[in-house]
Amino acid sequence: MNSNKSIKTISVIILVLFVAVICIVSLTLSISKNDGGDNDSDRYDDVRHEASMTKEEAEAEFERMAAEVEPSYPEPVKSSVDLSQAELANEVPSIEEYPLSVEGGGEVDIEIFATSEKSGKDKDGWINDVAELFNDEHYMTKSGRSMSVSIRPMASGLGADYIISKVHLPAAYTPSNELFGAITLAQGGEIELVTDTLVKNTAGILVSGDIESKIKSKYDEVSMQTVIRATEDNVIAMGYTNPLSSATGLNFLVSTLYSYDAKNILSDEAVKGFRDFQLNVPYVAYTTLQMRESAKSGSLDGMVMEYQSYINDEELKENYSFIPFGIEHNNPLYSVGKLTDDEKEVLEAFADYCKSEQAQSIAEDYGFNQMNYTPEVDISGLTNRDISDAQALWKENKDLGKEIIAVFVADVSGSMDGEPIMQLKQSLVNGAKYIGDNVQVGIVSYSDEVFINLPIAKFDLNQRAYFQGAVESLMASGGTASYDAVAVAADMLIKAKQEQPDAKIMLFLLSDGQANIGYDLEEIRGCVDASNIPVYTIAYGEGADTEELSDLSSINEAAAINASSDDVIYKIKSLFNSEM
Repeated sequence: MNSNKSIKTISVIILVLFVAVICIVSLTLSISKNDGGDNDSDRYDDVRHEASMTKEEAEAEFERMAAEVEPSYPEPVKSSVDLSQAELANEVPSIEEYPLSVEGGGEVDIEIFATSEKSGKDKDGWINDVAELFNDEHYMTKSGRSMSVSIRPMASGLGADYIISKVHLPAAYTPSNELFGAITLAQGGEIELVTDTLVKNTAGILVSGDIESKIKSKYDEVSMQTVIRATEDNVIAMGYTNPLSSATGLNFLVSTLYSYDAKNILSDEAVKGFRDFQLNVPYVAYTTLQMRESAKSGSLDGMVMEYQSYINDEELKENYSFIPFGIEHNNPLYSVGKLTDDEKEVLEAFADYCKSEQAQSIAEDYGFNQMNYTPEVDISGLTNRDISDAQALWKENKDLGKEIIAVFVADVSGSMDGEPIMQLKQSLVNGAKYIGDNVQVGIVSYSDEVFINLPIAKFDLNQRAYFQGAVESLMASGGTASYDAVAVAADMLIKAKQEQPDAKIMLFLLSDGQANIGYDLEEIRGCVDASNIPVYTIAYGEGADTEELSDLSSINEAAAINASSDDVIYKIKSLFNSEM
């Protein structure tokens, strides 16, 4: 009995003590949230927000966070600016960043650049499978040497850049359509058409059922022409991929210009039409993935994609209709440079093999050769220079003279020391060559503390000199207060936009993603979401937390780049060309 009473007494005492501790902790937290103190537990209390947070509330919260972070202002330092045009040969990444998907072992082996819908995995691997079958045949050249082909996955635009710069020359190149063949030739690449068609595909605009009905109701039919009109009339929000790197994006650009003037896609009428259209395009996507995520979130009503990708995706087929447009994607094959007679023989043999009944049967199984599409765009009268000039026209007119305000947030914590900080600095200096004069730029850096190295100002020669000086002065050490810095940069952007309401704002976070001090992602997520500031992230270093950085970018459908030390410069160039 006494034993049982003792046990009960002890249990009651433990329960009372537990309740008392909970009460004390709750009271302490309540006091700390309201006493305005400066210690870490005060500054970084939970500031999570519900999805219903308003834009005004988010902006006020960013202002409060920035004030509590108390950023420092280092003395701006000018440095000399290199105004020469960037050399393409210095920008393309090491070819090792793009390993072979098929490696031939013949005595005469030729390398072929092939786009991802042909050289990827599963149903995106048609040319891989055909190359493996071809290699297994052990064909011989007339000179008695064994044949084989190697396949290197390569986007149309990047493949053209390798060939134009002569940094790496394959024996052959098969972009998605002939437009990048024209670009390559116009810019000095040595290529020659072997066959105009390896396998057929079609570019298209994807719209949901509701959007399709809206377009049909207003314009009587659903076509590329009415999609363009609906975009120009601000009835729908249309998105497409960067025409400097994407064959589908380039097809869309040329087709849009063609819709305004079929006789001259560079005429004043065509340019005016494109500008009216582009005025209501939310943004041009850096990647297809970014575009798809924006469509899923409801930010875009229409997007571009190839039919082979569409037909192999059950979610897309279920939710979107496919509207074909532009020229056909016939996947032409070009020889590159001066090939030997044996190499020419292998290339011609492989081209014939790709057209064989077996190879074309595989293609149909993988989603190619599916549409009986008659092209509505005739580019036969266009020169290679016309296509190249269309790209230049897009770069000049895509933002329509709108002010762009960008803040670069650079991680200079100890984990960035060595190669990552060197690559960060090099990529910013090189990337600055692609920032237009209509852009206002600022720089924030951070480790344990946050520094506003360069307040926002127009990116004229004076600001470029300060930008160069700020970047050159960056040194890595200390902890990683990533989200403190994001809050400071966001507050800078918000205040700048208040002075220029029509400006487009964006934030670029260059980091390894390993935040360990200050606010965390969940504490700023609601503010980023409600403020609608796109946060582009560029991950540096082998140990980068790419998942968290991608999560941050996905809040407002911005791009996330996983940049190794060898390809970051090219990727940032492409990102800036797309967004700035």
